Amino acid sequence: MAKRDYYEVLGIGRDASGDDIKRSYRRLAMKYHPDKNPDDKEAEAKFKECAEAYEVLSNSEKRQRYDQFGHDGLRGMGMRDYSHMRWQDISSVFEDMFGGLGGLGDIFGMGGQRQSRRAGPSKGFDLETVVELSLGEIAKGAEKTIEFTRQDTCGGCGGNGCAKGTKPSTCPSCKGSGQRATGGGFFQMISTCPQCRGSGQVIMTPCRPCRGTGHTPKKRVVSVKVPAGVHEGQGIRVTGEGEPGRHGGPRGHLYCYVKVKAHEFLERDGNNLIAIVPISFTQASLGATIDVPSLDGPKQLKIPAGTQYGSIFRIKGQGLPDIRSKRTGDQLVQVTIETPAKLSSKQKQILKEFDNSESKSVFPKSKEFFEKMKEYFGNN
Repeated sequence: MAKRDYYEVLGIGRDASGDDIKRSYRRLAMKYHPDKNPDDKEAEAKFKECAEAYEVLSNSEKRQRYDQFGHDGLRGMGMRDYSHMRWQDISSVFEDMFGGLGGLGDIFGMGGQRQSRRAGPSKGFDLETVVELSLGEIAKGAEKTIEFTRQDTCGGCGGNGCAKGTKPSTCPSCKGSGQRATGGGFFQMISTCPQCRGSGQVIMTPCRPCRGTGHTPKKRVVSVKVPAGVHEGQGIRVTGEGEPGRHGGPRGHLYCYVKVKAHEFLERDGNNLIAIVPISFTQASLGATIDVPSLDGPKQLKIPAGTQYGSIFRIKGQGLPDIRSKRTGDQLVQVTIETPAKLSSKQKQILKEFDNSESKSVFPKSKEFFEKMKEYFGNN
């Protein structure tokens, strides 16, 4: 499904400032947050859509590429695949902005004790990119080289965000619980600790290369095997090529979504290929053998005498393979009859003689049409 314009998703103009983008995203994220809209798949989809738009428009480099080239300009920039992410993980991505958006309970919590947000190992985020294929590559399968940028574990600190020789300290504000409680009695307000953002630990001396985030952008080149018969929009998963997991968790995956390049002569219809080929009046009348385009080069096709405009001919086995059954489709050739734009005096004379010699019996469809029209208007 085609992606919507990111500015439209956030309801802002293209001249919006960084603060405008942030405010709009915060408002929409709270509106569509799954905690506030339980079991509402449409709201969850919009929540993910807003997060994707915010990731691009809040990043100056990605925003510039998007403004100039649209969605295609983001290829290879390590875009997270929000459609495959849990909304809980999306919330944690932007917890810096919300002071903990893991759930509305973090903001409006009531009573009881909650466990620390310092969970065990968790899988890293998935990424998505686009791989362009020609119809020829789809017919035979292909191996494509994909270049992209992903957030990788910082080599300077090993991912913990601390300068070499130091380690995280227990958060002095929440004493390591990751949460802060205010009020008392039954109506106790519980929220994520703003100092450690729920981790229970703070970095006193941040690593310089990653500025304490534990991650740095890294270019990556991978080879992707694309099976024959894939369709536009299908995704190919490359296991373990996403972002690194947290607390020792496994890496996410890279999803390569297929985009089909337009062919000069052929269009795809399922596993069949369609070519529209013009022929002359004389070829249609007398019959002919013509060259038609195919994925393997020109193919000869016999046109029988008396061929009508729009007639379709089938060439068996010249289509695309089915991705599951491997059965190959056909190529369909539809002919159009081209009327000559310029005629010499001799050609005009020949056509006039032909016109004078015409018998209505050789035009059965025209004869039937005009007889019906005469009968219809004669009775009205």
